[in-house]
Amino acid sequence: MSEPVRLSVMGAGLIGRRHIEHILARPEAILTSIVDPAPSARELAQSLNVGWYPHFRDMQPKDRPEGIIVATPNQMHVANGLECIDARIPLLIEKPIADDLAAAEDLVDTAERQRVPLLVGHHRRHNPMIQRAKAEIESGRLGQIIAVHGMFWLIKPDDYFDLPWRREKGAGPVFLNLIHDIDLLRYLCGEIVAVQAAQSNRVRGNPVEETAVIILHFASGALGTMNVSDAVQAPWS
Repeated sequence: MSEPVRLSVMGAGLIGRRHIEHILARPEAILTSIVDPAPSARELAQSLNVGWYPHFRDMQPKDRPEGIIVATPNQMHVANGLECIDARIPLLIEKPIADDLAAAEDLVDTAERQRVPLLVGHHRRHNPMIQRAKAEIESGRLGQIIAVHGMFWLIKPDDYFDLPWRREKGAGPVFLNLIHDIDLLRYLCGEIVAVQAAQSNRVRGNPVEETAVIILHFASGALGTMNVSDAVQAPWS
């Protein structure tokens, strides 16, 4: 049996802690360190008897991982990802890979140029239901796909926005939630070649969007519509 892979988690917030739980639960992996300046992250690392570093640049060679999971706030993904790539450490970045297109392209180009494996956390493609849907579509049983629709509606509680980064651009429901559904439509229906959209923040008034409607044009000729809001009382999330 091969040795367990040594992993580090950068960002010990809500999602980072879930990654940590999964690493600890798997015999194929070992958690070597947590990278996060928050006192709560330091306490967590101490409780788990693993290394703790406020920043990636502070990491000691003894805790250098074979892979790293980047689960920091969206606006930090590119800077943190480039640090890992520069250190030649394979990485998984939580979605979204970046909060703007140019930065995402720069990150991917840098990883490819330096031949460092880079993965984005679009795990829902591997769900058995999605695999079944993919098989049904590719079998031709549904005929030609000409139109698709997706929606993500819920209401996030006020205390969700106590963290300042969740009120800023790049942290709205499009990047945090709808991105999963967009990825699934790309997986099931092919690449998207054009987008038209409108957004609103009329409920909370934060700089980030809270509601958006989107029209998608697929390379196949199919059209799609998406509707997302994290300020709506609804049973569909």
